[in-house]
Amino acid sequence: MARLKITQIKSGIGYKQNQRETLRSLGLKRINDVVVKEDRPEFRGMVATVTHLVSVEEVE
Repeated sequence: MARLKITQIKSGIGYKQNQRETLRSLGLKRINDVVVKEDRPEFRGMVATVTHLVSVEEVE
């Protein structure tokens, strides 16, 4: 199964509370933090909420 490499590229400061909470739920705390998650609909939905704050790559 594919995996997603999610990198925080922008701060959550100044954005809505739910977007900051989504970053925390993904495990991102600061700019340039990287997490690798399974490519599942739950994580795709979280990424869709904060597309302007993160970059996503597919890795195997």
